[in-house]
Amino acid sequence: MTTVMDIKDIQEYLPHRYPFLLVDRVVELNVGESIVALKNVTVNEPFFNGHFPQKAVMPGVLIVEAMAQAAGILGFKTQGKTPAEGSLYLFVGADNVRFRRQVVPGDQLTLKVEYVNDRRGMWKFKCSCYVDGDLAASADIICADKTV
Repeated sequence: MTTVMDIKDIQEYLPHRYPFLLVDRVVELNVGESIVALKNVTVNEPFFNGHFPQKAVMPGVLIVEAMAQAAGILGFKTQGKTPAEGSLYLFVGADNVRFRRQVVPGDQLTLKVEYVNDRRGMWKFKCSCYVDGDLAASADIICADKTV
């Protein structure tokens, strides 16, 4: 896969930083339509110390957050805005959340996000993520475009 955005580029479009930045690379981007991003899940992630020490499993809430961060990149790129310019995409809702398989250290999450619509500053995205081609989770994510 060809890298469209590396970690430096991603940091221009997401205000998150370690340990909460959950997108490592963007491999496909169709502005106003869709994005495909990657999250490499490693055993040294801080949340694995407590979730769970004997059987490490990535928390579902962080899987949803990773999808929301990919959606945020798509929203920012679509509008031609960045956080440095005072714009933020705030995660305000998730509908139809489903988890299909556990995500464990060594997995690579492929995050796929499609733009659905936007109205009055509220953006809706259809999101899914895969491990080795198998669906791991899906959700409809809603973000609010705010100026700070």
